[in-house]
Amino acid sequence: MLVQQNINGSNFFNRSWAEFKVGFNDSRGYYWLSNERLHQLTNSGRYKLRFDLQARDNGSWYYAEYSTFFVSSEASGYTLHVAGFSGNAGDALWYHDGMMFSTYDRDNDQWSYNCAESTGGGFWYNNCGNCRVNDVLRTPTGFRWYGRVGSRNTAITLHLRSSRMWLMC
Repeated sequence: MLVQQNINGSNFFNRSWAEFKVGFNDSRGYYWLSNERLHQLTNSGRYKLRFDLQARDNGSWYYAEYSTFFVSSEASGYTLHVAGFSGNAGDALWYHDGMMFSTYDRDNDQWSYNCAESTGGGFWYNNCGNCRVNDVLRTPTGFRWYGRVGSRNTAITLHLRSSRMWLMC
């Protein structure tokens, strides 16, 4: 089931808490399922999360998969719980695990400013973050994936052309 689709890092994901709660999309293919639906689906069963990421420079596709994924209730700030990485994009979500969702009108991140407001899109930000699939491309570190590889904490940086998140059984 498609959770998110960002075609080119536009400001389409610069939305309010209420909009992320119910979900949104448009005819060009931008899409967010709904934080409430993510909570309802993942709270009742065991789900995986998959990212398909297209690099801007060469058009190649990469993926990151997490064997454990669930989102807490709105009362808990739609907190992200993720573990069990595999894939060739590196693990960017490790930095976001345990974070509440943030939007420009509800700042739940760890930064002294509002990451969602600064980067142009809502997400489970920590001190902003490594997984920036809802960010605006025009920001200095926007619309990218910064995934750590192995135990030496080396990383892969993907500047993105498009991203998709999938919920899988």
